[in-house]
Amino acid sequence: MARRGGFPGGMPGNMNNLMKQAQKMQKQMEESQKALEEKEFTAAAGGGAVEVTISGKREVTKVTLKEEVVDPDDIEMLEDLIMAATNEALRKVDEESGAVMSKLTGGLGGLGGGLPF
Repeated sequence: MARRGGFPGGMPGNMNNLMKQAQKMQKQMEESQKALEEKEFTAAAGGGAVEVTISGKREVTKVTLKEEVVDPDDIEMLEDLIMAATNEALRKVDEESGAVMSKLTGGLGGLGGGLPF
């Protein structure tokens, strides 16, 4: 006789396990995102003459300039140093975020990549 409803081979149990794993991963991702947002990332440029600190929310929280880098006749250099330090700090945020995601997803490398369905 033919079976009625469900999937052959006990698939509903596997689906429930998959849903539980997905919910667990989502919770871990939310916790990791919150932890990342609370971190700070600092980068320097010009041999430490300019330092920029950025939160995990990608907001600049602090800029530190050494006195010798503030030259009214060379504003462009100061602007370049601030830009370089900011971009480096942002890169650090992205790197940390990518490492956390890779750890959580087991290196799946994207949505659905490597999932058994």
